[in-house]
Amino acid sequence: MESEPSPGHHGRSEMATETPSTTSRLAPTVLMLAGVGVVAAYAATGERLRSIDGLPQAVVTGACLLSAIVILLRSRRPEGWRSATWLGLGCLGLAVVNAAFLVAEVRGDLPAGPTPYDTAFLGVGVMFLVAVGVEFRDHVARDDRREIAADVALLSAAIATMLFLYLRDPGAEPGTTASAAEFALLVGTAFSAFGALALWLPNPAHLGMFAAAAGICSAVLTFAPQWLAGTFQVGQPRVGIPIALSCLFLAVLVASIPRRGEGGRRSDPGRYGRAVLTTLSVAASCGALGLVAMQEIDDRIGTVQASVLIGMLAAAVALRILVNQVRGTHAQREVHEALDQKEVALRETDKALARLQRANETLRESEERLRTVFEAAVDGIVELDHMDVIVRANSAFCRMIELPQSLVEGQPWTALAASIEADESFASLPTTSQGTLRREGNAVYLESRISEIPGDPPRRLLLVRDVSAARIADQTIRQLFKFLQDRDEDRTRIMRRTNAAIESERNRIARDLHDGPVQGVSAASLSMEAVLLMLKAGDLEEGTEVLAKVRRELSEEADALRRLMSGLRPPLLEERGLIPALRETLDRYGRENHVRTEFSGQASMEIPQDLETLAYRVVQEALSNSTKHAKARAVTVSVEGVGGQLRVEIADDGVGFDSAKAREYLQMGRVGLASMRERVELANGTFMVHSTPGKGTTVLATLPLDAVPAAREFSVSEAF
Repeated sequence: MESEPSPGHHGRSEMATETPSTTSRLAPTVLMLAGVGVVAAYAATGERLRSIDGLPQAVVTGACLLSAIVILLRSRRPEGWRSATWLGLGCLGLAVVNAAFLVAEVRGDLPAGPTPYDTAFLGVGVMFLVAVGVEFRDHVARDDRREIAADVALLSAAIATMLFLYLRDPGAEPGTTASAAEFALLVGTAFSAFGALALWLPNPAHLGMFAAAAGICSAVLTFAPQWLAGTFQVGQPRVGIPIALSCLFLAVLVASIPRRGEGGRRSDPGRYGRAVLTTLSVAASCGALGLVAMQEIDDRIGTVQASVLIGMLAAAVALRILVNQVRGTHAQREVHEALDQKEVALRETDKALARLQRANETLRESEERLRTVFEAAVDGIVELDHMDVIVRANSAFCRMIELPQSLVEGQPWTALAASIEADESFASLPTTSQGTLRREGNAVYLESRISEIPGDPPRRLLLVRDVSAARIADQTIRQLFKFLQDRDEDRTRIMRRTNAAIESERNRIARDLHDGPVQGVSAASLSMEAVLLMLKAGDLEEGTEVLAKVRRELSEEADALRRLMSGLRPPLLEERGLIPALRETLDRYGRENHVRTEFSGQASMEIPQDLETLAYRVVQEALSNSTKHAKARAVTVSVEGVGGQLRVEIADDGVGFDSAKAREYLQMGRVGLASMRERVELANGTFMVHSTPGKGTTVLATLPLDAVPAAREFSVSEAF
């Protein structure tokens, strides 16, 4: 499939070539005029085009149908592409899909979101993918197809994973999630397959096919988010124009570029196609894995979905490695077979030299084995002469310093150290056994072992090993140990602070009881004795007045006791439950502090009293922090008890703070957040705080409903 005319074209008579030439020019001209008409229709009418029911889809449907007719008619000619039939069917499938939208829009029952009929898109995508497969079969050698297929599978899995993470809605129904996966898989596979074809054989036809596929993929990526969100409206230019123009462009390619003869097929890839394709597939898979890991860390994707995506990417990587191994084994077998045939031919040609040949072959195999061992070593191997000039170096060492062997061998070690990005320690690596390189801004730590090679003059063999992983692991262990030490110190500090707060709270309660209710009850008791004496003396009027005074005093002491008890467990929480108590607390907080508040809460199951108290205290503490430090204008509290968990979230739009200074706040004695975290974690829950200076603070506590929280309470008078 090349842009050059097929052999024998120039030998035809003028009469014979006039009609085909005219026909070949007519079809592209009509198609280009149709493309101009599509763009002009959208540009001229604008929103009026969308106001006419079915007209936008009719324009796109007509363009796709015209493209399909031209491609299918062209496929029946001798000079037609082998893949033209499937390309035409793909365009016809797009026409059918658009026609379905046209009919649904005219009838007024156009669905606004995913439906079970979304699988029809798979059929259209399969037709285009079959066309790519035909192109690979016609233009790529069989031995290369497995490698390309593995790269395409790996690249498709990576792109599909990233697109799925972009399209998915964490709270969507399973059907919507399946549709998102379908669109991601279609776009990722189409882009990877056509891109691989363009990279492997970058001729005008394949580059044009890739451009058309990219246009259709862009339209699908515009259509998919709206379709999944249920907001899609028919007639959008960003969806219709790319599809129509891409189909017309495919038809122009098929009509204007003839297929080359059987002897003119190209089976050799482009100069950099193989390397670029493999590099893209590996880089994309690494990026996809990193993206999945980041979203799982941020709780934007569930563990099951993340495991499925990582498993899919791992399977694609394993497939790529397997293809490499099979190809290497096959190539090695062919080499051995060729050597065996050569040896047999030599023995049959000159039997007199058989003994010399066997000796020479033995020597050659021994040298090859030594060279293979030298080159296949994982560690770097460098041979130095008595002047520290590099005699030879293996591929592993050259990869370490990122230089070709031609620039390494023959150089003095000091000159090599000066020519690469390395620390001063690298120059003394042969003597100190320690050195450091710089690769992409990161340190690469090296260790060496030196062996003396006897001879005249003597030489040295330097074994260089990359120990960066061990160094990083050691540093990581040290950091983790330091983190655990800091966490233990923080916990100890919190416990001391908490114990002091508990003891202070007990003393306060004791003082309040002694100075308040106890004194009042004692006074009432003395007053009752006085009333008794008055009654015995017959002074009923004065006794009645004293009794009324005693009643008022007892009522006041009862109110004092209630206030004291509400500090331990609010009566509203005891009487009505967590959600009403929090709603009233938040309303009172908003009125007292002149803050706009919003509350939402629901619980589909019974919440244990201990968890209610803990959740109530978390909200109290967060509101207290907001009052003292946040200067917030709006506070939102959300409580949700579903799935065996109680989720409590408090968010404000205040000044926020730098979360990196949390330990400084703790050392200053501001242990509110740390105390909340400890209580929640003691209840087997999770506690997170998201805050940025100037952008507010969000506190999120998740508590399992079957957990048993710690019996101790914390004071809401603490801050940070």
